[in-house]
Parts: sequence; structure tokens; C-alpha cells
Amino acid sequence: MIEAIKRLFTHEGGSKDIAKERLKLVLIHDRTSISSEIMEQIKEEMIQVISKHLEIDKNGVEFSLEGEESSVALVANIPIKGLKRHKKKV
Repeated sequence: MIEAIKRLFTHEGGSKDIAKERLKLVLIHDRTSISSEIMEQIKEEMIQVISKHLEIDKNGVEFSLEGEESSVALVANIPIKGLKRHKKKV
């Protein structure tokens, strides 16, 4: 989510596009009522679960809320380094 906010405040593209993206973020946040604390908790819990099975780059993990007029999606970008080997239970 922090990366999405950073992207909104960079000066790529015109001011019209930047304003449009900022407004989209505000509307998505208002519709979902998900605080940044809850988003961070979700991120940490998902990293814990995924880390049980995959080796991931925790520093490269990005989460964001993206949406259209009627729906919102939680989008995760999780760099995978490899598969963890589990011992078979006998």
C-alpha cells in the first residue's frame, strides 16, 4: 500500500492523471474502510503463511488496494526465491 501511495506522488505523467489516481485511492480506501494498521497486519499474516511453503523476498513484498466502481481487490506482489523442502511425515 505504501508503494501505491509513493507512485501517486511521483511526477510521472500529467497532473490530470495524478489527480485521477489519487482520487481513485481515496475512494477505494473510503469504500473498504481498511486502515493502514489493518493492511499492515494482513500483509504480515500473509507473509507468515506463505513463508511456511515458499522462500520469499520479504523486502520486495508489495500490497495494494485496486478497484473499479463496484469492486475492490487486494493485490499482492510477492517475489518468490524458491520452494521450501518439507520433511515427509511417516
